[in-house]
Amino acid sequence: MKSTTATTTATESRNAWNWGFTTQTENWNGRLAMIGFVAAALIEVFSGQGFLHFWGIL
Repeated sequence: MKSTTATTTATESRNAWNWGFTTQTENWNGRLAMIGFVAAALIEVFSGQGFLHFWGIL
């Protein structure tokens, strides 16, 4: 029985900045979303206001 596993070549990098719907793009999207969430949480903790109130939107 032959195994069909996905392999990556040596030229592909998991951290490459590629455009389109690729695995690397989804990794970067997740990383930037985590940074944004932590930044919003820190603003709320240190300012005592919500994120939208801090920026004057509400």
